[in-house]
Amino acid sequence: MNAPFLTGESREADLDVAIIGAGFSGLCMAIALKKAGYTAFQVFEKAHDLGGTWRDNRYPGCACDVPSHLYSFSFEQNPDWSRSFSPQREIWRYMKDCASKYAILPHLRFDAAVTAAEYDETAHLWRMRLKDGATFTARAVISAVGALHLPAYPAIKGIDSFQGRSFHSSRWDETFDLDGKTVGVIGTGASAIQIVPSIAPIVKQLTLFQRTPSWILPRMDRAFSQRTQKRFRKLPLLQRLFRHLIYWRMEMGVLGFLGNRALMRQVENMALAYLERSVPEEKLRAALTPDYAIGCKRILISDDFYASMTRDNVELVTTPIAEATPDGIGTAEGRLHTFDAIIYATGFRATDLLSEITITGRGGRRLSDDWRGGAQAYYGIAVSGYPNFFMLLGPNTGLGHNSIIFMIEAQVRYTMDCLQWLLRGGAGEIDVRPEVQKTFNNLLRQRMSRTVWQSGCRSWYLNENGTNSTIWPGHTVGYWWQTRHARKSDFVPHRSVFPATA
Repeated sequence: MNAPFLTGESREADLDVAIIGAGFSGLCMAIALKKAGYTAFQVFEKAHDLGGTWRDNRYPGCACDVPSHLYSFSFEQNPDWSRSFSPQREIWRYMKDCASKYAILPHLRFDAAVTAAEYDETAHLWRMRLKDGATFTARAVISAVGALHLPAYPAIKGIDSFQGRSFHSSRWDETFDLDGKTVGVIGTGASAIQIVPSIAPIVKQLTLFQRTPSWILPRMDRAFSQRTQKRFRKLPLLQRLFRHLIYWRMEMGVLGFLGNRALMRQVENMALAYLERSVPEEKLRAALTPDYAIGCKRILISDDFYASMTRDNVELVTTPIAEATPDGIGTAEGRLHTFDAIIYATGFRATDLLSEITITGRGGRRLSDDWRGGAQAYYGIAVSGYPNFFMLLGPNTGLGHNSIIFMIEAQVRYTMDCLQWLLRGGAGEIDVRPEVQKTFNNLLRQRMSRTVWQSGCRSWYLNENGTNSTIWPGHTVGYWWQTRHARKSDFVPHRSVFPATA
């Protein structure tokens, strides 16, 4: 039986809903609120523009590794994608078009970094503080900050002594001309395999420092013809069918991640065959061959990375880095590599969720303390002890096989159920029951232990203690089914101090 939610006397708040972050998840949440008739909400974005990951990452060759027609909102399909895998600027433009079409721009507040959010148990309000000192109150807070926005830098002795240009891939220095320069790239992850092929033809010398090789499959990217785009415009159902085909093809891939070894061996053999075709030189091929289970780290896709590694002006270095010097990078064997520029293609602090914001919940508890041993939540959305606080792309909602936009839409739909209770249904607080959250996470850890993500390799999916608080250990369609409706019985009922919104 669902627990009753009671109503009581009213209080005032500056906002019904405060959304933190204007990336894909923040925009999706704002659009859902607007469609439902809510207007007393604001999106707080720390940067000068919307876009999140697709605003920050502007490095050469930056593109999505999920097919374009799936890496977009289901309610706002775009028939004019230029390629199978969209480039960064095209995705960023799509996001801006969505914000304009759904009249979200008046709700956006830029250069507004939220530094603290504290729950007032008496008033049933969140008290928020911005970096510039401004404060405001909100009945509900939605974290849409994502996981891929805090750059991770390598711990290299003397890293600050280098006298040339150095920058992270997500903080690309567009004022620096790479033409004819000697460049060092540290890292062989998703950004590196896009950067290296893009800059190798113009630099004098490129040295790629590799700690661990990645499993790489061919991208099979292609341009869409004007004829195809026209068909999608005239026949939206055709495009939707195409999207569904892409979704289910990618969804079946999770079987391997969840323990189907025969399937993963097939994928591994495909990757090894691709490597052998692309890199004829045996020593280089051996250095690029991973020694861990495919899928344990993120599987990458590229049509040109291996070819770029065979260029005369590209060198792969697998000897560990010992230190940085004013002139370049010294390796453990005593060799000094001198550079005009060093590029850190070293990814993000994906497990440091909400580390930039001090979140204080019921009884003065801190989210950073509760997550000291690893972040956890209920379906990655709600955390017990933090009423009326919801997350998009929270713990264990990342993917290794499908489109994160699908997960975002499922989380937004679930959160909207909760907000309906809060803003129109008379609920004073929406606080998940601690036993419900605990049971959910115990089951999640059991499922995770059987997946390839816990097979022993070191990856950015894992916390320092080896816990995977990043990936959803199952089918996305299963997540969608489980979150299609929020259940009142999962939450503690509290008396409202606000009138229901009309």
